[in-house]
Amino acid sequence: MPHERLEDASARLDAACQHVDLSPDARRILCAPRLALEVSVPVRMDNGDLRVFEGFRVRYDDSRGPAKGGIRYHPDVDMEEVIRLAFWMTFKCALNDLPFGGAKGGVAVDASELSRCELERLSRGYISAIADVIGPRVDIPAPDVYTDATVMGWMADEFSRIKRENTPESFTGKPLALGGSKGRDTATASGARHIINAVIERDGRDPNETSVAIQGFGSAGGGLARMLAADGYKVVAVSDSKGALHHPEGLDVEQIWQKKRVERSVDAVGEAGDGEEMGNDDLLALDVDVLVPAALEDAIDEDNADTVQADMIFEVANGPITSAADDILAGNDIPIYPGILVNAGGVTVSYFEWRQNRTGERWDEDTVAERLERRILRTTHEVFDVMDDRDLPPRVAAYALALERLDEAIMAK
Repeated sequence: MPHERLEDASARLDAACQHVDLSPDARRILCAPRLALEVSVPVRMDNGDLRVFEGFRVRYDDSRGPAKGGIRYHPDVDMEEVIRLAFWMTFKCALNDLPFGGAKGGVAVDASELSRCELERLSRGYISAIADVIGPRVDIPAPDVYTDATVMGWMADEFSRIKRENTPESFTGKPLALGGSKGRDTATASGARHIINAVIERDGRDPNETSVAIQGFGSAGGGLARMLAADGYKVVAVSDSKGALHHPEGLDVEQIWQKKRVERSVDAVGEAGDGEEMGNDDLLALDVDVLVPAALEDAIDEDNADTVQADMIFEVANGPITSAADDILAGNDIPIYPGILVNAGGVTVSYFEWRQNRTGERWDEDTVAERLERRILRTTHEVFDVMDDRDLPPRVAAYALALERLDEAIMAK
């Protein structure tokens, strides 16, 4: 991992290695991805011009099973970022004892600039370019930033055309009509809700007296805000990329959610009188019980970590805190529950979808919800046990447990 961002991710591996009897072979294998593919995706635009987009797919490790990981569309996507995300997916799947390795993919594109037809051509072209390295027993993609069920439907259809067979288990996060699972759209938020409730109960806190600030108001952050508000938490601040809203007595989250669907931003909602507007950095510095970074990576770094006043942090985004910020927050006695635990609801229900597709079953929403809660809470209490037995902070405990499971699989081979 030669680059700065990759070294930042591997710092978590180094910290966990101090508390695990890791074999030298496993340590070497986990230092680099198994496969890193870069492709060019030519797309004919609606005006007749041809544009060529950079695409990536990384399979970081497949010791525990076929790789699993989302595909994101974002202008800043590059190989370094995709490797880092695949690294985290490897540990997330291992921690949650899923029969998967870690992968990730992406295309460097601003999807908001594309028409629906251009977006479909890009999605199909990307799958055509990477078709040789994915599949239901090799590498199973899913949605991520700026991709959704519709995009997964196009991709699954294109892959089936290429392979000349119907393979719905090759992708997860699909539309229900194409084999998607009920509960997938709320899975990340639901998993985070169960973990936050478990930690609050473990700490002897009352949800009705617990304040929460959430950076990011998309399907994960916004969905979580609604769930926590329904559980009695005082959600005092929310934000999206355009701005933040704050009310010390608690926001009307449901009203903000409904208005955002029309206005498209919480900043515009704020103009209607729902709380005081503030910047995203101001939200991160609020004196709250629970802080939830649910946007993109590196939101909290060494420059702003000292301003964080929350009692505890739950990572819903992938990698929202740098390793340098970790050290600062640890020095300020702020525990961090890591993304490989907190945002694992999505990949867990993706696993359920993969299982349903392979067996032809269709689980109802209650079955998915019950099985998700059981698996998430089992992993959470396993992390609690490691924290208690070895006197470790949450992030190090989670990585240590994941490392032990990876080491066991690697050495068994």
